[in-house]
Parts: sequence; C-alpha cells; structure tokens
Amino acid sequence: MTKADIVTSISDQLGIDKTDVQATVESFMKEIKDSLEGGENVYLRGFGSFIIKTRAEKTGRNISKNTAVKIPAHNIPAFKPAKIFTNSVKAKVEVAQ
Repeated sequence: MTKADIVTSISDQLGIDKTDVQATVESFMKEIKDSLEGGENVYLRGFGSFIIKTRAEKTGRNISKNTAVKIPAHNIPAFKPAKIFTNSVKAKVEVAQ
C-alpha cells in the first residue's frame, strides 16, 4: 500500500476531499519526522512508537577493495509496533508455506 492508496482509502471512507486528506497525512508525517529530528520519540497508543535507535561504532568491509572500513556510531529512526498491533497482525495474516 502506498501513501496515495492510504489517502484514497481515507477519502472514500470519510467522504473528505483527497487534497484535504493528503495535506493531513503529509502534516502527520512531517510532525513525526520533526520530532525524531529533535531527539523526541513519538508514541501512538495501540499502534506503536517511532523511536531513535543508536547504532554502535563497528568495523565493516569494502568488498571491492578488500579493506576494513570504520563505521562511526550513529542514530537511526525505527518503528516498534505495539503489542496489541503485533498480536492482531499475527492472528489475521496467514503464514505462507
């Protein structure tokens, strides 16, 4: 599902103009991004948390040159789903065999 699909779905369900829904979705994503850039986690009860994870410094390899590369410590955004959300997905999505 893409952002356009989400906008269309919400627009159809609520009967709101697509441009208004698109602006709302864009603003929502911007607020999450701005909060994470400011070092603040975002918690959405029953859905999950957008958090900042710190990756430790490590040594990697440049395969083409066969040399060691030092990768500095850095922060990355991450999503941690709520337990109720995880359990719902587990119950409703069949395992492909």
